[in-house]
Amino acid sequence: MWGDCNNGILIKRIRGVLFALLLALNISALLSLAIPVKTYATENVISDTTPTDPTTDVETHLTDSQEERTNISEPGSSEDPEDLKELNIANTVTVTYDNGNGSLNGALRILITLTLISLAPTLLVMMTSFTRIIVALHFTRTAIGTQTSPPNLVMIGIALFMTLFIMQPTLTTVYNDAVIPFENGEMDQEEFFKEAMDPFRQFMYGQTQKKDVILFMQIDGIEWDGELESIPNVVLIPSFIVSELRTAFIIGFLIYVPFIVIDMVVASVLMSMGMMMLPPTTISLPFKILLFVLADGWSLIIGNLVKSFY
Repeated sequence: MWGDCNNGILIKRIRGVLFALLLALNISALLSLAIPVKTYATENVISDTTPTDPTTDVETHLTDSQEERTNISEPGSSEDPEDLKELNIANTVTVTYDNGNGSLNGALRILITLTLISLAPTLLVMMTSFTRIIVALHFTRTAIGTQTSPPNLVMIGIALFMTLFIMQPTLTTVYNDAVIPFENGEMDQEEFFKEAMDPFRQFMYGQTQKKDVILFMQIDGIEWDGELESIPNVVLIPSFIVSELRTAFIIGFLIYVPFIVIDMVVASVLMSMGMMMLPPTTISLPFKILLFVLADGWSLIIGNLVKSFY
């Protein structure tokens, strides 16, 4: 009996030793694969330093090389404005002012355009009819009781195209009186800004209540003579925003009234029937949607929103 136990223990020890050997062999094989391989750099000597065309000679785009340039012509080698247009100044942004009235190259125009696009949402919300429209549409959706229908993307799209429709005369005036003369070199940047702001100022002033203008003029410490020309932009824009919010909330109240009546009627009927545990909004929602559809609500709301700016 003791012999059998000793034989079993010996077999287990032999198996353990064999397993340890196999594990050690595997680890050594993995370590041998991880040994870094030595590499040796070779020196590449450039013998040809003639000017090359980077648009065709792709292999000559060298980095940190003072001998090889990617310019078609050397900087400063132009003799007239026509030669200056053909220079390749290492793909950088350049401004050319000796082309008659001065012009901007394509890269700088793209930079200015991207900057204006980044500021466009702020200008759209603060200086156009977008604020009143989107707030009124939000009140409409909340009054009906459909929290996610229409979705936000649809509401913003409606507000954007309505804003474009309402602001079309203003944008056309800006383009004809400011953008085209500036592109033709007939005015400088200061005149362009003034001519571009005048149509927007006329639009904002027509939708702004005088008490809001007086409020911000008093805060700014400026006496107002009642004329548009004496209102700075830093006063006119916040006055316009406050007036738009007030008008939008008044429109929202008027939209809410018929739907509140439906909620009150449904709640009274449910109370009289003893169904106090049933939410009134669950029963009133189909009736509010039916009323909105029968009254052609979207046409009424959108039509009257547009007319409120004229």
